[in-house]
Amino acid sequence: MWADGPLDDMSNNRVEQLEATVAELESTVEGLTDELIESKERIRVLEAELDTETPTRVPERRVSTDETANDQNTQEAAPDEVAEAAADADAEDETATDETEDSGSDDIIVA
Repeated sequence: MWADGPLDDMSNNRVEQLEATVAELESTVEGLTDELIESKERIRVLEAELDTETPTRVPERRVSTDETANDQNTQEAAPDEVAEAAADADAEDETATDETEDSGSDDIIVA
């Protein structure tokens, strides 16, 4: 058998350090998990509040039957459609800029 010596003390000390580190990490993970759960719940509550219609202070305007028919035919674009249209418009702007730059005429004036 091995005699108790400096190596055993170092190895025991190292094991204790590792165990303390593991306990600290476990505690941190538990705390972060609790925060994550609380954050998700707050997000759910906020999303639920946004989903419910909140009354506005602006009174509803009276609409004639012609305007009502026009409003029913008009559909609001989805956010994804708006983003896609904006991206397409940006791409067209870049193409137009490239074409004007490649037109061959330099507008540099030397004085």
